Amino acid sequence: MKKKYLIVVADYYKDIADGLISSALKIIPKKNIIKIIKVPGAFEIPVTISKNLKKYDGFLALGCVIKGQTPHFDFISQASTNAIMKLSIESKKPIGNGIITCLNMAQARARRKKGAEAAEAVISVLSQQ
Repeated sequence: MKKKYLIVVADYYKDIADGLISSALKIIPKKNIIKIIKVPGAFEIPVTISKNLKKYDGFLALGCVIKGQTPHFDFISQASTNAIMKLSIESKKPIGNGIITCLNMAQARARRKKGAEAAEAVISVLSQQ
């Protein structure tokens, strides 16, 4: 059965975001409807998903947060993760968390394919009876 997916991607780090999207799109079967919305950063992902909950069957939250010199990394990572989990539970719709949290750009580049894992998780939950 055809499903509707929304991919919300933070494109602050464009090359990382593109890699996450590319890997996710390789996993989602082509027969499905897929829309991609780009947002400035990971913090904007949950509200964008929230605004679209009724329109889609499953969601992918993709992006990258890299640790800097301040606690900002911790706040953004935790807030985004908590909001995504809450939305998923309350809506009873799968949201694959493909927001990678890294200590540096080298780690981020090595994890660009993590979008595929988020897609696999959503597909798995959608296939449950």
